[in-house]
Amino acid sequence: MRSHLLNDTTAETYRRSVTEGIERVAAKLATTTKPFTGVGVDALSPRIDAIDLDKPLLDTTAVLDELEDVYLRDAVYFHHPRYLAHLNCPVVIPAVLGEAVLSAVNSSLDTWDQSAGGTLIERKLIDWTTARIGLGPVADGVFTSGGTQSNLQALLLAREEAKTDNLADLRIFASEVSHFSVKKSAKLLGLGTDSVVSVPVGADKRMQTVALARELERCRQDGLVPMAVVATAGTTDFGSIDPLPEIAELCEQYGAWMHVDAAYGCGLLASLKYRDRIEGIERADSVTVDYHKSFFQPVSSSAVLVRDAATLRHATYHAEYLNPRRMVQERIPNQVDKSLQTTRRFDALKLWMTLRVMGADGIGELFDEVCDLAAEGWKLLAADPRFDVVVEPSLSTLVFRYIPAAVTDPAEIDRANLYARKALFASGDAVVAGTKVGGRHYLKFTLLNPETTVEDMSVVLDLIAGHAEQYLGESLDRAS
Repeated sequence: MRSHLLNDTTAETYRRSVTEGIERVAAKLATTTKPFTGVGVDALSPRIDAIDLDKPLLDTTAVLDELEDVYLRDAVYFHHPRYLAHLNCPVVIPAVLGEAVLSAVNSSLDTWDQSAGGTLIERKLIDWTTARIGLGPVADGVFTSGGTQSNLQALLLAREEAKTDNLADLRIFASEVSHFSVKKSAKLLGLGTDSVVSVPVGADKRMQTVALARELERCRQDGLVPMAVVATAGTTDFGSIDPLPEIAELCEQYGAWMHVDAAYGCGLLASLKYRDRIEGIERADSVTVDYHKSFFQPVSSSAVLVRDAATLRHATYHAEYLNPRRMVQERIPNQVDKSLQTTRRFDALKLWMTLRVMGADGIGELFDEVCDLAAEGWKLLAADPRFDVVVEPSLSTLVFRYIPAAVTDPAEIDRANLYARKALFASGDAVVAGTKVGGRHYLKFTLLNPETTVEDMSVVLDLIAGHAEQYLGESLDRAS
């Protein structure tokens, strides 16, 4: 079995095996005509259940043949222009190359003696990102597994900076459409269930700063501690961007940590046209960015950034076998000193390769394209009497619902939209997401593929309407 270890004696086997796998994926990408096959759980599960993991095939080609049957054939392909569902982006080739390199070398970014150059590359990218945000000369940060972890670490730092022994007194303020990870983080940090104060949004789905000011003042009058305000720069459902400058003023006034969840909207940091939409982000105490959303990177590639590097000490723990305290005096850079993780992949290499091949402007151009596409989609939906569209996009998300001319019962309209989404997914012709607005079921286009066109959106809208009309027709037949 030593023949399977990657080393100097197996380099040629590695080359052949990886090349064969790449050729399979390339062929699949070249011939995929739909984002999904429509396979259901009941059809796919038996194929996987039938595999005996204790009986290896002992042949790479045979395993790739099997993989075609259990994964590649039925995978959901985000590169397809009619995948319009979640915050999954098509990936750029330089990043995929970086993924291949980092997986083979397998550096762990916790300590210098496991990563060396990898440590410095990650630090360089952190500095590049904090400079793009404008966090100042003592800013710092670390790569994470994703926005949820980044938000958790940011709120951990905020909790410690609040300097109170009574956790029950701490309050976090976030808009009613903020990411669920804010409440999840509060729970993980040992705060009470009522510690997250939900701040109303306006018709534009942005946090109402008048309401935020009212809640902060109430917090102060009740003798509680405003631990943090989480401003969202790109909500998951609407792509809405909270009014960052006004929120920054309130945070300063009430002594609250300002965290900006820019997991989605971080693409604006590279934008050539829309950077001004996140003005005020430079005043944050911490920022979440997800390069694997709007920088076209493979999962995972995320980071948490802080204005003051010293605050990262709240995540530091020294272990004699790994990062003893003496290493700080010796100026040995151990990234584990900043991270919630210990063993950690060199995910930064993917972004490094992307910037070195494409440049930041190249990324920004792609993100601007999807923002422009969303603006065209808004016009398309607003002009179509079959659909109700919720809010004009700030980024690249459109939330809408099919409204039949002859049906007025909101519950029946809900069921028609739910059916349309499910039927569309089962057909494999397109994939769209869903959410609730005002208690009613809506559909969602999350546009992160520059290859998607207005024609693609138009076709998918027709498909949605067709499925919904089919459901309503059958529903009338059943009722009569």
